[in-house]
Amino acid sequence: MRKYFQFLLPVFLFVVLSSFALHKFYVGVYQINYSDKKKEVQVTARLFIDDIEKALQTKYKKKLYLATPKEIAETNELLKSYLSEKMELTVNGKSKNLKFLGKETEDNVLICYLTTPVSEKIKSMAINNSVLTEIYPEQQNIIHFNIYGNKKSLLLTDSETNGEVQF
Repeated sequence: MRKYFQFLLPVFLFVVLSSFALHKFYVGVYQINYSDKKKEVQVTARLFIDDIEKALQTKYKKKLYLATPKEIAETNELLKSYLSEKMELTVNGKSKNLKFLGKETEDNVLICYLTTPVSEKIKSMAINNSVLTEIYPEQQNIIHFNIYGNKKSLLLTDSETNGEVQF
């Protein structure tokens, strides 16, 4: 009986531990700040490179090779188009166009920078964010706001792609 358990325990541990390794966590983190000095809302989006690459490849039928020397020249334009389609920002009830400024990578994360001018006092901000939900229904987009020092957060999912906060 002891020999049976000596064999069964490593097999059991292998199965349990490998099941954790196979499960992937689908999350995007967005930081939305207001710069009073520049009179603009600044958005920083952090997405896993392989996830955004799969979404762009599926949508545009092009292999991008993100964050490699083989990255295609039109990557920024495709990212800009995709993000403007999947992410909408509304300030005080008025829709805002987000301008794509650029991107950088950090390990396996793609960081995208966007901005939009806002000259009036921000009382409310709404966001519709369906980034990556067409590829991964379990995708969660966490939105952190820092407006006039007021910090608020939203969790958006495939079933709830929009939310609003008041300041």
